[in-house]
Amino acid sequence: MIRAKIHPTALIDPGARIGAGVEIGPFSVAGPQAVIGEKTIVQSHVVIEGEVGIGTGNFIGHGAIIGAPPQDVSFSPERKTKVEIGNDNVIREYCTIHRGSPEGSATKIGDRNFLMAGAHIGHNCLIGNNVVIANNCLLAGHVRVDDGAFLGGGSTFHQHMHVGRLVMVQGSSAFGKDLPPFVIAAERNFVFGVNVIGLKRAGFSATDRDEIKAAFKTIYLSGLNISQALEKAGTMKFGAPAREFLDFVTNARKRGICPLKRGANEELLI
Repeated sequence: MIRAKIHPTALIDPGARIGAGVEIGPFSVAGPQAVIGEKTIVQSHVVIEGEVGIGTGNFIGHGAIIGAPPQDVSFSPERKTKVEIGNDNVIREYCTIHRGSPEGSATKIGDRNFLMAGAHIGHNCLIGNNVVIANNCLLAGHVRVDDGAFLGGGSTFHQHMHVGRLVMVQGSSAFGKDLPPFVIAAERNFVFGVNVIGLKRAGFSATDRDEIKAAFKTIYLSGLNISQALEKAGTMKFGAPAREFLDFVTNARKRGICPLKRGANEELLI
């Protein structure tokens, strides 16, 4: 077994559980409820406090803070909440990941995600797998981001919103409504089309891509309201990916889905 390599200036509570092959850099701090899985690298000046479970093979950059209390005025310090992080994630410099706010809740990050420098993951966020969150993105509390999404740098996301699978968000954008899966989104609460290139890279068949585009056009370009468009879509034959898009729209939260930008480039639907 490869022993953990802990810099002599790091402050690791005796109660912390440190896996084999972990490296912890200078002046980092891990509290008594920290669990750090094997082969994880923790660079310098990292703070891990509260109940935090970190899986195997993660990289945590200089100055990251994981498990700090949520920025929620209703939060009470005696609440037992936590952060759960999976395997093979890259969490770059100065990211902040806050623990849950309601009693017994957690902020959760899956596997193989890439959080670039300065990203903020608010309390009770749910991040799937293979998500890229670029520099200085701000996710408020209870934001859900599904697998394979890309959030461009400097973008902001309102509390309780949902970003669907394989969404591509342009940098410096802002959103308070839900973003259905497979779309390109930008500016303030606008959708611009289908993420066709992302679908190709993810291995979606031509048939699935065409059906997703047909579902998109039914919702956004048919001239019907959402209820009417969903009723029409219910009469059409779609496979699982297009149905995923339509089910997301059906179950969107009370603020609804982001609208299509008028005059959006039709090439994004080709």
